[in-house]
Amino acid sequence: MGLANERSIAWGIAKALKAAGARLAFTYIDLIEKRMRPLAEELGADFIVRCDVSKDSDLQALGAAVKEKWEGELHGFVHSVAYAEREDLDRDFVLTSRKGFLTALEISAYSLIGATAQLLPALEKGKGSVITLTYYGAEKVVKNYNVMGVAKAALEASVRYLADDCGRRGIRVNAISAGPIRTLAASGVKDFRSILTKIEERAPLRKNITIDDVGKTGLFLVSDMASGITGEIIYVDSGFNILGA
Repeated sequence: MGLANERSIAWGIAKALKAAGARLAFTYIDLIEKRMRPLAEELGADFIVRCDVSKDSDLQALGAAVKEKWEGELHGFVHSVAYAEREDLDRDFVLTSRKGFLTALEISAYSLIGATAQLLPALEKGKGSVITLTYYGAEKVVKNYNVMGVAKAALEASVRYLADDCGRRGIRVNAISAGPIRTLAASGVKDFRSILTKIEERAPLRKNITIDDVGKTGLFLVSDMASGITGEIIYVDSGFNILGA
């Protein structure tokens, strides 16, 4: 969920899963369908379904599609969805609009809860793994990340509560906190290039990460190799998160 183009983190994870033999399905919204459909088909998608996460009916249709196409058995769900109004990323956080705040929280955080709820029977049957994407701006102030940082903080808290709820059903829920990557979502953050420069200068590995770096971690978390891990935030950021002043 959330594949936009070949630079998407979702694309890195999807490629890694396909290389390991996974059967894949993808969701889309109308705005990105023309860009994502050829990519999904390139990976031999079992099915592609429209899903606007702001609509309960679309989330319910997603659950129904999995039940129909895969006999209600799902081994992994990757949630790579986030959105904030551009103006709320361009101005001071204190000026965040009510509408912009609610939109960012709904699309970026609640969507994980709503989608997981609809996929719960299939995930339980498949002892599935749920993965979402977050960022360091959820816990520390990152200039211009603004309301998205608050939304990601809600997302990370949701991961922990979902992990507790779903664990007794044999379902694991984790988040990958990826370092900055030139994605469609990142293009909305003002002065994003300066963040990339800072990572190259300061991170222990002295380099920015790639979607393939995140893809390998996604594969690990979906697989049985991560069978004892749930409720965690896994950092893939060249070690930047360990640094102090």
